[in-house]
Amino acid sequence: MDDCEETRPLLVNDEHTDEDRSEQDSYLDKVKNGKLYIATFAAVLGPLSFGFVLGYSSPAIPELSKIQDPRLQLSTEEASWFGSVVTIGAALGGLLGGWIVEKIGRKLSLMLCALPFICGFTIIIAAQNHWMLYVGRVLTGLASGVTSLVVPLYISETAHERVRGTMGSCVQLMVVIGIMGAYITGLFLDWRWLAVASSIPPTLMLVCMCFMPETPRFLLSQGKRREAEEALRFLRGPDAPTEWECARIEEAYKNEEQSFSLADLKDPGVFKPLGIGIMMMLLQQLTGINAIMFYAETIFEQAHFKSSDVATVIVAATQVVFTAIAAAIMDKAGRKILLILSGVTMCVSEAVFGVYFKLTVNHNNSSLASLLTDAQGSLAEQPPTDLAWLAVGSMGLFIAGFALGWGPTPWLVMSEIFPTRVRGLGSALCVLTNWTCAFIVTKTFQNLMDAISSAGTFWMFSGLCALNVIFTAIFVPETKGKTLEEIQARFKGTYQR
Repeated sequence: MDDCEETRPLLVNDEHTDEDRSEQDSYLDKVKNGKLYIATFAAVLGPLSFGFVLGYSSPAIPELSKIQDPRLQLSTEEASWFGSVVTIGAALGGLLGGWIVEKIGRKLSLMLCALPFICGFTIIIAAQNHWMLYVGRVLTGLASGVTSLVVPLYISETAHERVRGTMGSCVQLMVVIGIMGAYITGLFLDWRWLAVASSIPPTLMLVCMCFMPETPRFLLSQGKRREAEEALRFLRGPDAPTEWECARIEEAYKNEEQSFSLADLKDPGVFKPLGIGIMMMLLQQLTGINAIMFYAETIFEQAHFKSSDVATVIVAATQVVFTAIAAAIMDKAGRKILLILSGVTMCVSEAVFGVYFKLTVNHNNSSLASLLTDAQGSLAEQPPTDLAWLAVGSMGLFIAGFALGWGPTPWLVMSEIFPTRVRGLGSALCVLTNWTCAFIVTKTFQNLMDAISSAGTFWMFSGLCALNVIFTAIFVPETKGKTLEEIQARFKGTYQR
């Protein structure tokens, strides 16, 4: 290790003294966060738009299934594609975002992705046939994919280590607020006016981002030091000596390879975060979140909720509350403990969910159609107790657990762990993995139900949540309180605390 000593960056070597930390704390004490919060708000209007895209299908599909115009009326299969085609667009958007974020920067990428949001909803508003509906959904999905990549990067590269966890968690918080917003708005507006309302957040993002700075790290990677210092002065306030932070970022960047090649995959500073990021995105989707959300309305009906529309709003509100709690405590509790707590909670709740289905549904009649049509009758035949409370309780526990950890944290960690030269590519592969897996899980869920029964499916998801806990404990690093440069040095083995 001593042979490499002279080649290590000054601020991330083994002599990471108390004096270095004191200097960093002294700098952060002078920082004013007001304009950072404004920049973060402007950026998270993207995830808010993304949430409206995800939530749009829930109130729109029932209307489009009953509409009188045969050119627009959706069959069961067409409604399924209307809901799920967004994930295909999002997967493509992840790949596109990884390319444009390195070519034109974080700020312009965000402004650019507002256009397919607005165009997609405009096409839906003007739709005269099924294909216009599908094209509109693909375009909004494409924008969602770009957004889910660019916004976490923008926030992680503008926020400092004291608030980066909270700011980064606002991405998922705004997604679930957007979903709830679509549900609530859908109670009062028809599907065309709902599309009009859904186009407002991306329009606001496009306008607001015009007044926000590019990230200092991207500017320094382009050799624009003066612009980087100006961006830092905007983000940190007039009292902070931003030249110090600028020099620290620049020093770390100079000690890093400037471009990516396939040979870099042998570098632990590249392959370790890449493996962790991809696995976290895969495991997030394998928690079964889409399966639980699919069952939400039916479960509430069995629990004698008369309005399934109101029930979906209750589910969304639960997500918002617990995601907000996660955002508030992320920089105090740390990423790792929240992931483990979240995984354990989901593991237990889905195991109970499996018990519920085992007790209430005939294992020889596990198809989704049968569950939806016969669930009330099956429960009525079960003496002596109505077990709907068990389903509602386990669903609420699962949603709370997911929102506390595995909802927001994978996106936050993705934005923190990659070195600058592979940040776009690494994030693109993570987003592609997430959305591809989301599509596969959604489309194969029925087959799983038929093959191993409803109880078996949820017990399988419970087992995968247990795997999440093990993976987190062994492989996921704690990034709380560390600069991006310190996190990257940890993967390369050049940082000791």
